[in-house]
Amino acid sequence: MYILPSISAKEVRASGGGCSKKSSYVKKKCAATYDNIISLDNLLLAWKEFLQRKQKRKDVQEFELHLMDNILALHRDLVAKTYRHSHYEAFNISDPKPRNIHKARVRDRVVHRAIYRILYPFFDRLFIADSYSCRNDKGIHKALNRFRSFARKVSCNHTQTVWALKCDVRKFFASIDQSILLSILEKHIPDQDILKLLSEIIGSFHTEEGKGLPLGNLTSQLLVNVYMNEFDQFMKHQAKAKYYIRYADDFVIFSDNKKQLKTTLLQISAFLEFRLGLKLHPDKVFIKTVASGVDFLGWVHFPRHRVLRTVTKNRAFRNIREKERKQETVESYLKLIKHGNAYKLRKRIEATLVD
Repeated sequence: MYILPSISAKEVRASGGGCSKKSSYVKKKCAATYDNIISLDNLLLAWKEFLQRKQKRKDVQEFELHLMDNILALHRDLVAKTYRHSHYEAFNISDPKPRNIHKARVRDRVVHRAIYRILYPFFDRLFIADSYSCRNDKGIHKALNRFRSFARKVSCNHTQTVWALKCDVRKFFASIDQSILLSILEKHIPDQDILKLLSEIIGSFHTEEGKGLPLGNLTSQLLVNVYMNEFDQFMKHQAKAKYYIRYADDFVIFSDNKKQLKTTLLQISAFLEFRLGLKLHPDKVFIKTVASGVDFLGWVHFPRHRVLRTVTKNRAFRNIREKERKQETVESYLKLIKHGNAYKLRKRIEATLVD
């Protein structure tokens, strides 16, 4: 763990993480219109995409029973601008740590999907290449491979010491500032009706007044990336972090200069707090060499191999013992571990099938 420095406003400005509204990347404008989102064609396509792997769920079956009536009623509300988001159903999961999920009604999730279908392609083009969470053709395995590639490059094929600054945002979804998020959206979306619809969805949930996005909304996946894209652009264009990878609220920066990473940490902490209202998790920030093992996205990475985190291994065997569908659980973990060096672990997991 690295002890986070306390930061004054003066130090923020000196570090390059101040509150200037300007940014070094171009604020491109989205050409999509409100009519594109609420059209019957888009709502029906949204329904078709939403339906995948959900046909057996009771609430989905009830909505489908009167599908066209429900879609037409939703369309009328959106045209008249009288649509209001419903309340959420809350429940807890362990994934692997406890998480509070908020599930919207089917009608609202169709709207989420309709928005996502139109806005995602525009925003995805703005995102940096090394943002990997909730994006097409990205994902956790590509982030892991990028980690290996960057570590090799900075260390000159592991002939020199390479340092990694690893950070995690504290209470990420719960800490999103809704007014800051809307101000970011306003820079890119000129259509006021789209902004009002997004405001309705964003304001339908809060962890405290004006804060938070619900885990479970498809729109949340897009909106947190829009939010953190401000940070990504800052990291690339102002902090000049050439070897930077982000997956959701986890990110890592590589350098052959430990002192430079300490300066970068000051900039990071300042920008997140003063521009985005976020704070780093004090127990999940460290600067260490890759040779000593860097914990990132469930794996501990070394120069020439990576191994599954110990807590993940223990959870795997616990789940295999407890789950009713043992074969499916084993197969899912075998798929997971093939992305690292886990020959002995694979044999142990395979052996559970004959116990």
